[in-house]
Amino acid sequence: MYEPITLKSKELLAVRILLTICAMEFFGPWVKDYSESHLFNPEWVGHARVHMMWLLGFFLFSGIANMYLIWFTRPLRPIHLYTSFAWLASNLLGFWLAIALVPVYDGLIVVPDYHIMILGVEENIFVFSVLSVFLLAAIVLYVTRVAPKHREHLA
Repeated sequence: MYEPITLKSKELLAVRILLTICAMEFFGPWVKDYSESHLFNPEWVGHARVHMMWLLGFFLFSGIANMYLIWFTRPLRPIHLYTSFAWLASNLLGFWLAIALVPVYDGLIVVPDYHIMILGVEENIFVFSVLSVFLLAAIVLYVTRVAPKHREHLA
C-alpha cells in the first residue's frame, strides 16, 4: 500500500484529473461566499462571519493540500490518493448532511436572486451531485483499474 506508484497509465491520469475537479470545490466558496451574501452579510452577527471566514480558510488550505497530494508528492504513493479520497468525501458528505438537516436548523438552500438553476436544479445541488459522481468514479477507477496494475507492476 505504501510502495511508490511508478506506474504511468491513462487510468491513473484520469483518477488524478477527477480528483482535481473535485478538489476545485474547495476554491468555489471563495468565488461565491466571499461576498455580501455570506461573509459580509450585514444581517449576520459578527461571530457568524468569523465562522464563515474560518470555513473559507479551511477550504483554501484544504484545496492547496489536496492539489499537493494529487500532483506534487514525490514519490506518489497510494496513501496520498486515499487521503485525498477521504478528504474530498468528507467535504461532499458534509454538504449532503447540511442539506438533509435543513429542516432541523431552519436553513435555506436557495437564496433568491443569488443562486441559479442548472438544468432545472439548484446550482449547489447540481454541482455537488456531479462532484459526488466524479469522486465515486475516481475511487472505483482507482480500486478496480489502477491499484491492481500497480500491484502487478511491483510483482
